[in-house]
Amino acid sequence: MNKDIRIRLDRTICDGFGACAKHAPGYFSLDDWGYASLIGNGTVPEADHDAVMRALLDCPVHAIIEITDDEFAGEAPPDAASAEPTTDESPVFEARWGFAQ
Repeated sequence: MNKDIRIRLDRTICDGFGACAKHAPGYFSLDDWGYASLIGNGTVPEADHDAVMRALLDCPVHAIIEITDDEFAGEAPPDAASAEPTTDESPVFEARWGFAQ
């Protein structure tokens, strides 16, 4: 069984604290202003889990996210153009998929 994890970095919310690069320098680099970039494709082998998870947990703005394969149980995001709201408010999937009509 593959014990790799996958992560992603949301650079739009990174505030440049640098904890990620301190804990896992093989996965995060800092630019000239201290903002992080992800090195590689986000796949983390089991041997590096501790360092990367420490970086994830120490990020004060939660810019590092662990991606799970079963996050939405294989569902594909719905087509926003054809989606019908279930009430007069936003569609049910708005929060789940991160977009609104």
